[in-house]
Amino acid sequence: MLRSEINQSCVPTALRNINISNDDEKADYVLRRSCPLCQAEILFLSRRNQADLLSFVDVNSSQYSADAVGVSCQEALDSMYAQYDDGELINGVDVFCAAYERANLPTLAWLFSRPRLRPMLNWGYRFFAKNRHRISSIFGPAALRLVRVTAKQKS
Repeated sequence: MLRSEINQSCVPTALRNINISNDDEKADYVLRRSCPLCQAEILFLSRRNQADLLSFVDVNSSQYSADAVGVSCQEALDSMYAQYDDGELINGVDVFCAAYERANLPTLAWLFSRPRLRPMLNWGYRFFAKNRHRISSIFGPAALRLVRVTAKQKS
C-alpha cells in the first residue's frame, strides 16, 4: 500500500508531511545498477549504512520480483521506489528522505521533509525522472568518480 497525499493529484504518492514512523525499519531501494547516477547514490549511501537499514535491489536482476513488490519493472524505472520490511511502499521524493534518514544524513533528511520545499522538490524530481537518461549520462560518470575518490580518501 502506497502512502499518498490527498490534495496534490499531480504527485499521487508524495507525502504532505514526512513523518516516517518506520525510521528504524529496514528498507529495500529499487533501482537500476547500470545507471551511473544510481551507482553513485548506492556507493554514497552504502558507506553511511552503519545501522544496516538500507539495501538495494536492481530492478533488472533476478532478485527483483515485480509481483512480490507490487511495482512493475517499468514503474520502478519511471520512479524511485522503496519498500519497508512490513511491505509498505514509498516512492519519489519520499524515498530520498527515508534513505537519508537511514544513512544518518540528518540535514538532507530534514531538507527533503520540509513541507514548504515539497512543491519544488516534487517538481525537480518529476523533471529528473522524465530526463533521467540524459541527466545520468551527463552527471553520472562525474558523480560516480567523485564518490569513489572520496571513498578512497576516507579509507
